[in-house]
Amino acid sequence: MVTPEAMVSLRNLTVSYRQHPALHHISGSFAPGSLTAVVGPNGSGKSTLLKSIVGLLPIEGGALAVAPPRERIAYLPQMAEIDRGFPIDVRDCVLLGCWGAAGAWGAVNRAMLTRVDAALQAVGLEGFERRSIGSLSSGQLQRVMFARMLVQDAELILLDEPFNAVDARTTAALLGLVRQWHGQRRTVIAVLHDDAMVRQHFPQTVLLARELVGWGATGEVLTEPNLRRARAMAEAWDENAELCGTDTAAAQEAAA
Repeated sequence: MVTPEAMVSLRNLTVSYRQHPALHHISGSFAPGSLTAVVGPNGSGKSTLLKSIVGLLPIEGGALAVAPPRERIAYLPQMAEIDRGFPIDVRDCVLLGCWGAAGAWGAVNRAMLTRVDAALQAVGLEGFERRSIGSLSSGQLQRVMFARMLVQDAELILLDEPFNAVDARTTAALLGLVRQWHGQRRTVIAVLHDDAMVRQHFPQTVLLARELVGWGATGEVLTEPNLRRARAMAEAWDENAELCGTDTAAAQEAAA
């Protein structure tokens, strides 16, 4: 179960695809208001961790407990997973951030529209309200996604490679919003590949190689020995290995 000190708690968490672990016996917790980067080699389970927290993937074993209800969690998938051909304009896309408060059949009110306009101004997209999302650059689309999260007003914010394929100016602007959320004591967990960015902006880091390599203060986790170990573990991983035993009792206890 989640302790008062944890926004998200993992105990021996194992998540698998077709019975082969993508995450293997991960334990740790994210404190309320923490700002954490999740790093590791390609295929190390970073995106899998976020999808498990948000409930998009079932867990194979162990326990995963998340404090806020689903409507208080904001999740930004990788850019490649966003359907840019979906027929929706910028304003309506951002307005979807109100879904948790309004419900599937709730009416749009003036307060919601005001929040949308304020969010678009915050990300520098005034005048883009009626542009289709398919007409936007990658940087502009990512600004739209961040505006939607501003409107959502979530307690827990999960970002999967939020700065990939965007320009430096957009990256700086969006990092400003991440710092703003951190200052508001929201819990932010971001999958990142830029170690320099992590060291400069993210106080906490989780280093994965399907198994946990390190979890804690960034300066203590992102060491050269840890990075070498993560690379070696990723290279040695056997995709065809049998799934080891998992702690189903922990999962049952967490669900009770």
